[in-house]
Amino acid sequence: MLAAAPPIVHDPIPFPAARIEQMRAYSRRHYGRYRAKLTDPKVIVEHLTANTSYSATWSTFASNAPDPEIGEHPGTCAHFVIDQQGRIHQLVSLKWMCRHTVGLNDVSIGIEHVGTSEAQVWANRRMRRASLRLTRWLMGREHITLRNVIGHNESLRSPYHHERVARLRTQTHADFPARWMKRFRAAL
Repeated sequence: MLAAAPPIVHDPIPFPAARIEQMRAYSRRHYGRYRAKLTDPKVIVEHLTANTSYSATWSTFASNAPDPEIGEHPGTCAHFVIDQQGRIHQLVSLKWMCRHTVGLNDVSIGIEHVGTSEAQVWANRRMRRASLRLTRWLMGREHITLRNVIGHNESLRSPYHHERVARLRTQTHADFPARWMKRFRAAL
């Protein structure tokens, strides 16, 4: 049975035709397919913003600045951001790919948590509850299995990970490592 959708604040970042075209070009380079649509998500990736400001996070994603690590467009973004009050903000429609996890952007939904550590996020009851509720709903809606709810740090272990750019095949981040995701998946 599909879990009820949680309350979601629609707060879209600009996603004009130029950014969609950038996503298509990115997809061709990194995944071998010229498309910007997220057609069949298989993974949910949990992230940490490494800041304490929803507005700064929104501004970073809205700017569409070239990614500082990779140096290309489109800029980074995530489908959802959960702020420190436990509000869920949807920044990008689930019909579009977002650049949030190298090797998985074409098959994943990104959820950012506003905070500087996993412990901070987990200790915030409202954030934790919103995150679990959103993730459960997305799992049901998109038929994503529990083992495919991962932290950014677990991206290289995903069976769906694939990256055509050789220098990026082992690129990941430290946020939401296995020890935190074990707890997160148990709570789901």
